[in-house]
Amino acid sequence: MRVRPLGKGPEEETISYNESKHLAQHKDAEVRASLALREDVRPEVLCFLAGDTSSDVRRAIATNPRTPAQAGPILAQDEDEAVRRQLAEKVARLTPELSRDQRTKAYGYLLETLNHLARDQVPRVRQILAEALKEEPNAPPEVIRRLARDEAIDVAVPILELSPLLTDLDILEIINEGCASGKLRAISRRHGVGEEISDAIVATADRAAITELLDNESAQIREETLDRLIDEAVGVPEWQRPLVRRPRLSSGAALKLATFVAASLLTELQARSDLDRETARRVAQTVHRRLHDIQDPGGASGSADGSENEDDALMRALASGDFALVRSSLALRTGMAERIVDKVIKSASPKAITAVAWKAGLSMRFATQLQLRMGGIAPQQAINATGGRGYPLSDEEMDWQLEFFESLAT
Repeated sequence: MRVRPLGKGPEEETISYNESKHLAQHKDAEVRASLALREDVRPEVLCFLAGDTSSDVRRAIATNPRTPAQAGPILAQDEDEAVRRQLAEKVARLTPELSRDQRTKAYGYLLETLNHLARDQVPRVRQILAEALKEEPNAPPEVIRRLARDEAIDVAVPILELSPLLTDLDILEIINEGCASGKLRAISRRHGVGEEISDAIVATADRAAITELLDNESAQIREETLDRLIDEAVGVPEWQRPLVRRPRLSSGAALKLATFVAASLLTELQARSDLDRETARRVAQTVHRRLHDIQDPGGASGSADGSENEDDALMRALASGDFALVRSSLALRTGMAERIVDKVIKSASPKAITAVAWKAGLSMRFATQLQLRMGGIAPQQAINATGGRGYPLSDEEMDWQLEFFESLAT
C-alpha cells in the first residue's frame, strides 16, 4: 500500500489514525517517507517517525511543518547532516512560535532544538540557522550571542550585521575579545552604530572595518574621533571618499579635507550643501588653489620648464586613473565648461581630444596619452606627433573641433 503526501490534489483523502500507525511501521521506507510528509498525521506518529532508521524518512519529518516541537531535539542531533540542514531551514517557519508563552513545553523543546543546531559541528548547518534568525526579534538571545561569536565568518556575519537582539554591551565584548576583520566589518555596517562602538572599531586600527564604518551614514562618530581619522586619512586613500561624504561635517573637518583629499574628490567636497557660507567660500579657495598648483607648479606656466612639469603632473594623474583631476585641470586651463570637456573625451574622437590638449597648452605627447587612456582610443587610431613633438593638426582645424562641441551644448 502506498500513500501520497497531503495536498497533492483535490481527491486526496485524510488518513485515519490507525492506518497511519500501521504505515509508520511499513517495511517499505518509501511508504514511510510519504507518510512523513503528510500534514494530517497525528503528532505522536510524526514523533515516532523522527527516530526512523531511514534518513529519507527523517528528512521528510524535518521538513514537515506539522512535526511537533518534541521531535526537534531528536532531529537536531541526527547523524545525517542533511536532516539537520532541513531542520535548520525550517526554523524560519517556526520563529512565530518564539513569541508565544515561554513557559510552554513546546517553547522549551524549540529552545533545546535551536541550542543544538547552534552548536552543530557542521558550519553549513549553523550558517543556515544564522540566516534564518538574523533579523528575528523573538529569537532566544543566548542562541544569538552564541552565533555572533561563532568562529566561522559565514555564521557570525549575518548576526553581527543585522540581529536587533545584540546589545551594545554584547558587541563591545565581542570586539574586545578580538575578532576577525570580516566580523568587524559586519559590525561597522550595523544600522545606528553608537559612538562607543565606533570608538572601539577605530581602536582596532582595522582599515577595512573603519572604511565600512565611515561609509555607514547611520553610524555615530564622535567629532574628536572623526578629526583623528581625517589626520590619518592623508596616508589612507580609501578613507578619503567616505570622509568627504560623511553627513554633518564640521567646518574644520571640511577645510582640512580640502587640503589633501584626492583631486577627484575636491569638486564633490566643494558641492556639499550643508557647509555654511564662510566655510564654503574657504573650501572653494582651497580647491582652486590646489588645482592651480597642480596645473601650474612653481608658477612656471608658459615656460618650457613649466609646461614640461605640468605635462608630467597630468601624465601621472592619467597613469593613476585620476581622470577627475585631469578633466578639472583641462577645463580650468581651456576655459571650457567641465561638462563640455567631458563630452569631448567621451566622444572618442581623436581630433577633438587632441584639440582639448592643444587648447590647454599641453604637449602632443600628453594629447596622445589622453586619447589612449581617457578616450579609450585604440593605438592604431590615435593621432601621434609630427616630427616626434608637434601637433599634426592645424590651429584652425582644432579650433573648429572645439567650437563644434561647444555649439552642441548651447
